[in-house]
Amino acid sequence: MTDQRASLIGMLKQLREDMLAIQQLGAGYYSCIPIIERYNKLLHHAKAQYPAQDGLVATFEDITESEPPDPGEKMKIVQAIRIEIGQLLSLLETKGSGDDES
Repeated sequence: MTDQRASLIGMLKQLREDMLAIQQLGAGYYSCIPIIERYNKLLHHAKAQYPAQDGLVATFEDITESEPPDPGEKMKIVQAIRIEIGQLLSLLETKGSGDDES
C-alpha cells in the first residue's frame, strides 16, 4: 500500500498544479466538473489507505458535482478543492500505511 500512497500523493500534487494553471487562465470561465470528478476518485483511493472510518480520513467528503453558471461560484469551488487537496496531502504525507490515524 505504500506504493499506492506515494502514487496518490504525486497525483494529488499534480492535480493541485493543474488547478493552479487553470486558475491563472481564468478558472471561472471553465468547467470545474473534471476537477471535482478527479478529486473524488483520488479521495476514494485515499480512504482505502485508512479503512477506519472514525479517524481523520473520515473528515473528508466527496465534493458535489455541480456546475454553477456564475464564474465567481466556480472559483469558490476550485478554491475549496485546493484546500481539501492540501489537507489530504498533509494526511497522506504524515501517516504511514500502518500508522494509527487517530
